[in-house]
Amino acid sequence: MNEARENKMGTAPVRRLILSMSLPAMISMLIQSMYNIVDSIFVVRLGEKRFEDANRAAEHGLVLGAGMWLLFALFAVLFTKPFFNAFTSETDIVAMACDYTYVVMIFSFGGLIQMIMEKTLQATGNMIFTMIVQIVGAVTNIILDPIMIFGLLGCPAMGVKGAAIATVIGQIAAMALSLVFLVCFKHSIQVKLRGFRFRWQVVKEIYAVGLPAIVMQSIGSVLTVALNGILIGFSSTAVAVLGIYFKLQSFVFMPVFGLNQGVMPILGYNYGARNHKRLCDAFKFAMLCAVVLLGLGALIFLFFPTQLLQIFDSSPAMMEMGIPALRIISLSFWGASFGIMSSTLFQSVGKGMYSMVVSILRQLAVILPVAWLLGRFFGLAAVWYAFPIAEVAGAAITALLLARVFRTQISPLKAEGR
Repeated sequence: MNEARENKMGTAPVRRLILSMSLPAMISMLIQSMYNIVDSIFVVRLGEKRFEDANRAAEHGLVLGAGMWLLFALFAVLFTKPFFNAFTSETDIVAMACDYTYVVMIFSFGGLIQMIMEKTLQATGNMIFTMIVQIVGAVTNIILDPIMIFGLLGCPAMGVKGAAIATVIGQIAAMALSLVFLVCFKHSIQVKLRGFRFRWQVVKEIYAVGLPAIVMQSIGSVLTVALNGILIGFSSTAVAVLGIYFKLQSFVFMPVFGLNQGVMPILGYNYGARNHKRLCDAFKFAMLCAVVLLGLGALIFLFFPTQLLQIFDSSPAMMEMGIPALRIISLSFWGASFGIMSSTLFQSVGKGMYSMVVSILRQLAVILPVAWLLGRFFGLAAVWYAFPIAEVAGAAITALLLARVFRTQISPLKAEGR
């Protein structure tokens, strides 16, 4: 049984394998979007048949997750209130923000450990379990939200704090279920903390892959704050349009991120197994799927921006500003598909730093200065062109790095005869 699991990513037909592993992740990512790093290390070791090393990486990931929780909790206690006081003097707003942040950060162990266990399951090729875990967490949160916010079914009305409690309960439920799946079912990776010994080399290898992903996720937050700073100079409506765009684009990009989760273990496994043909076949098919998915999303944004904005009961001023904005930004979707899947390949072959470099250049070094310059010299209507311009620049840089990866790491596999 273990042998069958081990060979799945190295023997099953590539297209069927990608679809079987990606579709559950796509579904769960879409559900998670309703309520708004370690796997590469695992899968390359599985491909190389280094099972003990993969087990050590999973165990260290779990311990590191617990350590990160302690840091989050300490940060919440020491810095939450000073942080919000720095942005507003409204005591009611600060109180509500603190109520929410204290709960989600002090009890963040559920979300952190669940994510690590989810990535461990993904690394074994079992996407059904990860889909179930994500759905359970999301549905638990969705059900508890109105009960705890508004005080239904005998529960006291807790407002913002209730939303935070519902979130952490959903995370803890998902964590518990992921641990059950990991411990009670047989996988290529086995997590056993009894007799655990901390090994700095394993930690170093984990963060060599995980640090770029951490930075890339942080960049998104920095980008949003900075763009809001540029747009507020024009009007609060412009900021609202950007917020609506980010909400809408999550439904377009979530399926691609689900595809990303499904294909990364396949790429990593076959790179570790030195299988050139399966690695290239998987990458090409995944790229085609990403282009189709984001291409459809772009067409929706191009032809139905009015209907999309009406979902948010947009004012006439917002419609006037938002319709051209959505159409212009959607031009960047095709470039994004190339960038996302190339980044997936970079991480799968141990070049996560390439993904980080491209992300920093595209989102900070290009889009922000371009948005500021366009707004300053051509007005608000021109700011939105910063998105497609940044994607063109990002695609050019990505193409150069992709060519280098194929030349130095992937093409040599062909010489090995696989």
